[in-house]
Amino acid sequence: MSKRDFYEILGVNRDASDDEIKKAYRKLAMKYHPDRNPDNPSAEEKFKEAKEAYEILSDGQKRSAYDQFGHAGIDQQAGMGGGGGGFADAFGGIFDEIFGGRGGGGGGRSNIYRGADLRYNLEITLEQAAHGTETKIRIPTMEVCEPCNGSGAKPGTQPKTCPTCGGSGQVRLQQGFFSIQQTCHKCHGTGRFIAEPCKSCDGAGRIKQHKTLAVKIPAGVDEGDRIRLSGEGEHGVNGGPPGDLYVQIHLKQHAVFQRDHNDLHCEMPISFTTAALGGEIEIPTLDGAAAIKIPPETQSGRVFRLRGKGIKGVRSHTHGDLMCHVVVETPVALTERQKELLRELEESSRDNSAKHNPRSKSWMDKVKDFFAE
Repeated sequence: MSKRDFYEILGVNRDASDDEIKKAYRKLAMKYHPDRNPDNPSAEEKFKEAKEAYEILSDGQKRSAYDQFGHAGIDQQAGMGGGGGGFADAFGGIFDEIFGGRGGGGGGRSNIYRGADLRYNLEITLEQAAHGTETKIRIPTMEVCEPCNGSGAKPGTQPKTCPTCGGSGQVRLQQGFFSIQQTCHKCHGTGRFIAEPCKSCDGAGRIKQHKTLAVKIPAGVDEGDRIRLSGEGEHGVNGGPPGDLYVQIHLKQHAVFQRDHNDLHCEMPISFTTAALGGEIEIPTLDGAAAIKIPPETQSGRVFRLRGKGIKGVRSHTHGDLMCHVVVETPVALTERQKELLRELEESSRDNSAKHNPRSKSWMDKVKDFFAE
């Protein structure tokens, strides 16, 4: 597929000045840069197209060849080297505007880095999550090395300006008419060279230590919630700001309750007799005991709701509920007399099973209908 005209791509006339070409490219670069258009796959192609057009039209020699011979004249010069550097200069300037100087270059500004964020996994009980608590945690951290005061150099000496990059932290490589900036391999982008490293930190300027922090857990936190402790992450590099510490909440398994957002669930075993005749039982809640009346003929699986006996979430205005799931317990370790009484009960209800065991009768009818088909 033939290439589009470079002037058409940038939207300028053929007699456009260098400033007009540069201005047009800067506008397109900011509009179509892939980082600004992560969900638009065509933006990257338009960005590359505009970049190629600017590389040619910003160089006087290449622009002249293009004006005379079109794309053929540029293709002939592709392997001939050439000077330039104009594209790289404009490219760096544009990315300084788009990304606030993150693209590197210039005066060691890119040598200042924010410290890394840290994460700490904290296990708490359901009761602590419901009512809130305060606890202390001990975390590893990178602190400024005291002997060298963070310089990384042996006490009594100072880091020197990197001879390879001149202190910028970047080196420029020329490949044909492309000029590429890379992090300096000697100083790794710091712009400094340490001839005699500090023995305490091996030249890093930071050492690994531990610190203890108090963490206030608000009432109502849930599994996976995070608490941010601003500025408690790792220290920045070359005076950069520290990162943050994120405390990730995990709930321990509870012996009685299972949590579902603000609601609580629990199984409530009741005896065969209580299920049949009814009664009153006492169940635990997070705020003490509560009584539930069991009506006669209660079936296994029935759920009793205790309103307001759940948890009030961090972002909620009301408490959740406590759901008690009835489980009718079959008696075990029966004596002979108990077995005899149960057989008598079975015999007495057999003649009118539809009345005494309606669910069983209904199920058996369905089974008969199934096999009759």
